[in-house]
Amino acid sequence: MKTPQGIALLHVLLIAAAVAAEPPVASKTETMESILARIKAPEFPKHDFVITDYGAKPDTDCTEAIRNAIAACHDAGGGRVVVPAGVFVTGAVHLQSNVDLHLADGATLKFDPDPAKYLPVVFTRWEGTECMNYSPLIYAFEQENVAVTGKGTLDGSATAKTWLAWNVKSKEKQALQLPARNKLMQMGQENAPVEQRVFGEGSYLRPMFIQPYRCKNVLIEGVTIINSPMWEIHPVLCTNVTVRGVTVNSLGRNNDGCDPESCKDVLIEDCFFATGDDCIAIKSGRNNDGRRVNVPAENIVIRKCTMKDGHGGLTIGSEISGGCRNVFAGEITMDSQNLNQAIRFKSNAERGGVIENVNIRDLEIRRVGISAISIEFNYEEGAKGEHMPVLRNVTLENLTTRTAGRVLYLGSFPGAVIENVTLKNCSFRGVKKPDSIRGGEKPKMENVTVEMVRDTGTGAEKTESTEGKETETRTTE
Repeated sequence: MKTPQGIALLHVLLIAAAVAAEPPVASKTETMESILARIKAPEFPKHDFVITDYGAKPDTDCTEAIRNAIAACHDAGGGRVVVPAGVFVTGAVHLQSNVDLHLADGATLKFDPDPAKYLPVVFTRWEGTECMNYSPLIYAFEQENVAVTGKGTLDGSATAKTWLAWNVKSKEKQALQLPARNKLMQMGQENAPVEQRVFGEGSYLRPMFIQPYRCKNVLIEGVTIINSPMWEIHPVLCTNVTVRGVTVNSLGRNNDGCDPESCKDVLIEDCFFATGDDCIAIKSGRNNDGRRVNVPAENIVIRKCTMKDGHGGLTIGSEISGGCRNVFAGEITMDSQNLNQAIRFKSNAERGGVIENVNIRDLEIRRVGISAISIEFNYEEGAKGEHMPVLRNVTLENLTTRTAGRVLYLGSFPGAVIENVTLKNCSFRGVKKPDSIRGGEKPKMENVTVEMVRDTGTGAEKTESTEGKETETRTTE
């Protein structure tokens, strides 16, 4: 960090951390319509900067050519930096204002798995804690009007021999990234100055794939993302974000699909997710560091998406210490026996955070492996902490399942708040196990039907139907 680039980046870090620490402006309860009226995808001048005009050649390192094309596009007032058909290899790509990185049909931007290609370190958030670390594969810091678009493919080159190897443990060895991860979490917990949290070379903290940080007017549209080292689409502290028509097919460990963190006014629509972790996970910082930054995730609309494999389909948490409010989700299809939970709320007494004003409706859950709905306040540290999590003003309406491990898992503890959570007009079929309630009050049920299936011992299944209206319950066979 004694290089000129490192000194400059630390200076940027100090400024950004100071700005981020300002308290957020209070937000009123929003409607979906008012949120959508504000979200506008950025538009760009109709001027193309093709990377081959700057020296890029297929199957060779095009990092410098792409950097030069982005600089030229930015200096000219903006436009598209075009990756044409073919496979082009690159290191870190840093976007600038008014630049649309556009992948043509048939184009693959293949990221070199050599960690040195993602140095010098940049200001980032890693699992909810601010630090300096390897650059995300595609990164933008405090820019306006940035985009990644097109029908091409982004290949992160993460395999069991490259990035993913950093998070593999065995009986004999801990994961390579674990010491640095533990150190970062401890530094965040102890409120160590952010400029001292310098990682990168030798630390084995995997970089995110796409991370616009403190940006305005962001568009990610159309591209296919594969082989990600870590979380795929991770906007942090951004305003006016659109993620549309993206295909995420990356099953590596911690491969979240889209994680808007401490962002405001976000639209995620018409996307496909098959992931190694949560398909969509809304976040707002981890533990003390999240409370220090103190910026919620708010005003988020998710619609018309398809979710396959993953830990959770639509998740809020667990790094949710800054809070989350005003989330609207609907017209979503989920279908995989390898999807653990369809809707998932995660926190604990160390994370804390207030999750409120959530409206989820019209979910067709064809298959889900464990639970249709999971409220996990006993996640990881559970009750060990002083910051009680809060979940309130949540409506889940018009949810259906064809097969599900169970309808509801609820894990909570005294002091945590779960209130005004309602299921309305839901039909859960093919349910194999009863609800699991481990502390906390079960949500209110209005016109909810549950059809249990159980093994009769003869190889056949028997169906039992339970319909709940308010407090009325009846069972038929």
